[in-house]
Amino acid sequence: MVGRVGEVPPESTQQAVGYPALFVLVLLGSLVPVVPTGALVSTAAVVAFHHSDPFALLVVFALAASAAFLGDIGLYWLGLRGVRSKNGSRRLESLRARAAPDRLEQAQRRLHAHRAQVLVLSRLIPAGRIPVMVACLLSRMPMRRFARGDVPAALAWAAAYQLIGILGGSLFPEPWQGVVAAVALTLVISGAPAVWRRLRGT
Repeated sequence: MVGRVGEVPPESTQQAVGYPALFVLVLLGSLVPVVPTGALVSTAAVVAFHHSDPFALLVVFALAASAAFLGDIGLYWLGLRGVRSKNGSRRLESLRARAAPDRLEQAQRRLHAHRAQVLVLSRLIPAGRIPVMVACLLSRMPMRRFARGDVPAALAWAAAYQLIGILGGSLFPEPWQGVVAAVALTLVISGAPAVWRRLRGT
């Protein structure tokens, strides 16, 4: 049966709303880490896995990676403004406050030894992005060099969390089941470093 004129199919509606929302939320989460961006990407990947559009997963990957990259660049640009000013900026100080001193020192050592390659690992390790970014700022890494290193970092990050979503979507027949599994796994991965540090401190 032919649908009514002007009627939007459900999947098209999901794409029209979901794709822009994914991009905006990942971008926002990269700038202000209050949004669980990894869980968002994994959830979107689960939905895309059960989608009839064969390119849905590719679109999710492209949107997540580009939003993460733009968010990193925006945050780094704000930090550079603080580095170049006489009295610093609130953004730079807030970034430094979010980086534990021991992790910042470790990030500085790794940055000195491995340069921009550390950016890729910082995106994959939970809570590793900010200390490495602050280390790059304190070493006055130019924006162009930071951007070159952040491209593979954003791509690797998007691919990792999308694979978690694909795994959740492939293990369960219903999308909501895969979403629950993917979100639970991302939360475990995100919280593991904090638990490990507490266990080492006891």
